[in-house]
Amino acid sequence: MTVSDPPRHHPAVAAHHATRAADAQLRIADAITKFAGSMMFVYLHAVIFVGWMLFVETNPWPTLTLVVSLEAIFLSTFVMIGQNRQASFQQAKADHDFVESELELKSNTDLTRAIHAMTTELHNRLPAASETR
Repeated sequence: MTVSDPPRHHPAVAAHHATRAADAQLRIADAITKFAGSMMFVYLHAVIFVGWMLFVETNPWPTLTLVVSLEAIFLSTFVMIGQNRQASFQQAKADHDFVESELELKSNTDLTRAIHAMTTELHNRLPAASETR
């Protein structure tokens, strides 16, 4: 692989990325999940909540509690979406790996049988060759 070659991915990874890229809802969920799992998300919320408590409302707790609760509901949904996505990806990769290992096992078995047949044939011919001398 040269420097200009793009990185190669496992076929299950490539199929997973293609499936997710084809669906707008999955792209949106991925973007939200990616942002919600970042430190920028934490910093942004800290600034917004502090600003809200200091400058927007004199008694911010009832409204802030409602907003934070609703946000927690949505974020937990995105966490579950991410977990489902990861489980789906892991299953696809495991299925692909299983099929590939089964094909490799079958190939190795066929090669072993062919080597055994050739070795048997070679052994059958060697005594005949030594008797003719």
